[in-house]
Amino acid sequence: MSKARVELDNKTILVTGSPGFIGANLVIRLLTEMKSGTVISFDSMNHYYDPALKEYRLKLIENAAKDSQVTHMFIRGNLADKELVDEVFEKYRPSIVVNLAAQAGVRYSIDHPQEYINSNIIGFFNILEACRWNPVKHLVYASSSSVYGGNEKVPFSTDDKVDNPVSLYAATKKSNELLAYSYSKLYNIPSTGLRFFTVYGPAGRPDMFYFSATKKLSEGDKIKIFNYGNCKRDFTYIDDIVEGIVRVMSGAPEKKNGEDGLPVPPYSIYNIGGGQPVNLLEYVSVLQEELVRAKVLSTDYNFEAHRELVGMQPGDVPVTYADTIALERDFGFTPTTDIRHGLRAFADWYKKYYGVENQ
Repeated sequence: MSKARVELDNKTILVTGSPGFIGANLVIRLLTEMKSGTVISFDSMNHYYDPALKEYRLKLIENAAKDSQVTHMFIRGNLADKELVDEVFEKYRPSIVVNLAAQAGVRYSIDHPQEYINSNIIGFFNILEACRWNPVKHLVYASSSSVYGGNEKVPFSTDDKVDNPVSLYAATKKSNELLAYSYSKLYNIPSTGLRFFTVYGPAGRPDMFYFSATKKLSEGDKIKIFNYGNCKRDFTYIDDIVEGIVRVMSGAPEKKNGEDGLPVPPYSIYNIGGGQPVNLLEYVSVLQEELVRAKVLSTDYNFEAHRELVGMQPGDVPVTYADTIALERDFGFTPTTDIRHGLRAFADWYKKYYGVENQ
C-alpha cells in the first residue's frame, strides 16, 4: 500500500507501554532526534516483572528529556481505564499513537488469562475508540510473531493464514490486528501493526530467556533448554526494532476510496525480525561466551553442568522466522544486528546494572 508521509517534528506523539523495554528505547530515540513537539509516555508500571527495571528505564527517559528540544511527560495509568484514556486524548490530541502497552508473555497467559483480556483486548479497544474520535494521523501498534502459532511454512509471511494461535497471548494479538482492520475500514484510521520477533538487548524483559538464563547462570543454577535444543528463534536486537518503528511511524497507509466510494482500509502489517533464525543451543553458547568476557561468569565456568535439555513447553513453537521483504520494500530497512553484537551489549549492561564481576 502507498504511504502518506507523516512528519514527526512538531507533533504530539503518545507512546503507551513506555517505560517498558521497547517503549523506553523508542521514547529516548524520539527525544534525541526530534527538533520540536511533545512525547507522552503512558504505562501502568505493573508488577509482571520487577518494577525497579521500569523505574530505571523511566530515569533514562527523564535524563534524555533534560537535553531534548521536545517536551516529555509521563502518565501513570491503565489502558483498561477508558475514562483516563479518553481524557489523555482529549487533553493532548496526539497526532501519532504508538501502542506498545500489553500484557506480555506466552506462558504467563496460561494461568492468568484475565490480565490479557483487560490489557490486550479492552485496553486496545479503548485506544481504537479514542483514535476514532480524535484526529490521529497514524496508529502504530505492537503485534507479535506469536500469531503464527505452529505455522510450518518458513519464513513467516504476513500473507500467511494465522487463525490457529497456540496461546491466549497470541490470540489477543491476532484480535488486535482484526480490530485495527475493522476500525481502519469503518472510520478511515491509518493503522500499522508490527509483528515483533523475539526482541532482546540491554535492560530488556527479565522473563525473556536470555535474561532469565543469565540470572540463573550467575547464581549457579541450571538453565532449561526446551525441545532438547531443537528450537530456532529469529532474535531481533532492540535498536533494530526501534529503527523499524520510527520508519513506520513516518509512513502511514494512504487514505483512498474504492470503486464503491467507500474507504479502502488504510491498514498495513509488517514483520520486524532478524531474518536469520538461530538455533537455541548456538544462542546459549554465544550468551555464555559473552557473559564470561564481561566477567559476569568466571573463565572456568562449567557450562555443560548448568544446562538441562527438556521437552517442549505449552504454548511454545519450534521455530520463528520473519519474512521482512515488505518492510525492506516499503521502508528500505532490514534488521542487521547479529547475536554476538547484541548479546555483548546485554552482557556489559547486566554486569553494570547488577554489579556482578567474576574472574
